[in-house]
Order: sequence, then structure tokens, then C-alpha cells
Amino acid sequence: MVKNPKIDYDTFIEGFSGLYCRVIVTADDVETLCKATSDSTATPSVVIGRTEGGVERYLSEDETPDGRVGAILQFWGELNPKKDFAKLLEKFEKELSYRIRQDILVKPFTAVYDALPNAEGKMDMMTRVGHCGDGYEWVEQRHGREVIVVPLMCPDFVIERYIGYARGVAGGNIWLFCTNKEALKEAGAKALDAIHHIDGVVTTFDICSAGSKPETHFPEIGPTTNHSYCPSLKAKLGKESKVPDGVSYIAEVVYDAVSIDAIKLATKAGVEATVDIPGVVRISAGNYEGKLGQYKIPFSEIFQ
Repeated sequence: MVKNPKIDYDTFIEGFSGLYCRVIVTADDVETLCKATSDSTATPSVVIGRTEGGVERYLSEDETPDGRVGAILQFWGELNPKKDFAKLLEKFEKELSYRIRQDILVKPFTAVYDALPNAEGKMDMMTRVGHCGDGYEWVEQRHGREVIVVPLMCPDFVIERYIGYARGVAGGNIWLFCTNKEALKEAGAKALDAIHHIDGVVTTFDICSAGSKPETHFPEIGPTTNHSYCPSLKAKLGKESKVPDGVSYIAEVVYDAVSIDAIKLATKAGVEATVDIPGVVRISAGNYEGKLGQYKIPFSEIFQ
């Protein structure tokens, strides 16, 4: 491979272990589907102890269990090896239920089905979602699946009773160093489009303007700005600044995936889609010298 001087081949992506599920959401129409998928995946918040999600891809009527328009979503939660797994799973199930109940169930005529083959285990949706029927919910077989029917005023919400979970890799990312705003917007859009074509990957932040760092002056609020890479602080920080000369904008594209191989494919696709855009002068990744994540994924492996 011919090396491109814009790419930091000596960097690595610092990935994290994550707990995730994969579901199909269906609806009567595209408008309702898009509203449900957008609302339920809108807030990336694993870094503050909650959960986050993304749209893997949209589905046609012949790709869904009930023959309606649909989408594959992933939802992600914390998987810290220093914490008790059973408690993390319980928390993930609780947080997932909020996303389903408040953002999907309330949209008329929606349904949720499991879409995770080879799951590590299953979560019973009856306690935290099914009981929204206040005891009037029931279980039946539909489309070859065991589902819970939750009676609503716009009858009714349907969810597969058992939703699978597994362990994946969160925190895949590329950093785009740009000379102008137009380049950043174009590069971000093309990177996202390329990454969305990779199976098993979701972009939880899309184009993110705030890269994290291990240390903070305000631990009570969680991650704070990565000041060394803020262009507006370059003059104030002097030698401490890591913003290259001529760079006025730095964006991070963040993604989670079902495996390290999927992270590598997404990274390669995103970089190749942006490297030749005028105004993109450097492409790197967020790493923290191994202080935050469990995985180190070298660019040299991805682009060898």
C-alpha cells in the first residue's frame, strides 16, 4: 500500500468493552419508523453511566418479521471488567427499557423484535416493558416468535419477549483535522455514509465536536473538553496545544461494533472516504495511552 501522509499510521484506536443488544423496530409507515429510531438513539450517554444506540440500517417490508418497514438498531451499555457483570446487565436492561418505553412504545403501531444471532444470553422484556400493560398484557406467538402484546389506546404495542445481549467493542473513532468548516462538514458526511455500509456498526455520536480525555478538573460531571485539541485555545496554551498549524476544526466520528474486525472495516471505510477531500489535512484517532480502553487497534494493522 502507498502511504498517505495525511494518515497517522503510528496511532491506535482505544476501544472499550461494551454490552449490546440488536433489535428490529417496525412501524406502519416510514415517518413513524424514523421518529422512533431517531428518538430512541438520540442521546449518546454510556460515558455518563447510561446507555446509547444507533441505527445499523433500514429494512424493507420483505426483510422484517411482520412485513412492515423497519430498521435494525443497536443499544449499548457499560461493560467494565472491574464491576459485577450481573449488576451491569441489570442496569443495561433497565436503561434499555427506558429507550423502548419512552421512545418506541409511545409511537402508534410500532413493534420490537430480537435481531441478535448467537446471543450470549437473553433478557426477559416482561418485567420492565410488558408490564406497561398494567397486568392486562398477554403473550402469544406471532411470526414464529414469542411476543408480548401490550394493550394501548392505539392498539397495540408488540415486543418479542426475549431480547438477546452480547459483548462488543465500543469507541471506534477517527479524527478529522480540517482547515475550514466546509471541509469538515463534507468529510464528516462522507465518513458517516461509508461507515453505515459496514455490517454490525452504528455511529452513536455521528459527527462529534467534543473529544474526551482521561483526566478532568470536574469529575462530578464526567468527561470534559480535550483542551489540547481545541483550536480556540491554541494561542493560550502555547506549546501544550496539539492543534497543528493551519487547522481550525477537529471533529471525531465515533462508532460501536459487534467485533474488532467490524471496527477495523468501519475505520478503513471512513478514512478512505475522507482522505482526498480538500481541506482535510490530517486523519488520526483518539487514544489515551491505554488509560481508558481495553483494546488497542493500531492504524498500521488497518491500513497494512
